[in-house]
Amino acid sequence: MSSLTPFHLAFPVDDLEAARAFYKDVLGCRQGREAASWIDFDLYGHQIVAHCDGERKAKGPITNPVDGDAVPVPHFGVVLTMDAWTALAERLSAREDIRWVIKPKVRFKGEPGEQATLFILDPAGNALEFKAFADMEQLFAT
Repeated sequence: MSSLTPFHLAFPVDDLEAARAFYKDVLGCRQGREAASWIDFDLYGHQIVAHCDGERKAKGPITNPVDGDAVPVPHFGVVLTMDAWTALAERLSAREDIRWVIKPKVRFKGEPGEQATLFILDPAGNALEFKAFADMEQLFAT
């Protein structure tokens, strides 16, 4: 794979302090700049920005079936190395306050695109996926 540059993602939250606690304390993101209505975070080298939308209301879950799971749509996340994914999965699994959508598992076993994956919700109900491949060449396998 070629060298990638960081992506930028802005997403809505309904409580900035809850977002700060989750992204800094739970996921271990370094905090960047902030203003009264937003906070930057470093998510594995990528810039994500929690923007406060006090009017945000949950619309209920929207999912698509993927390898036997109901995968939340929309969602965002990061492809990690297998070691980093395993460490994150273990750290999150040890916590009692994680809102799991899909607990750590291997998807597409023995098929193209085999991957370790997990899905969690942040305090605002945003779905995050963290995945890893034993063989990174399988990221875009068909």
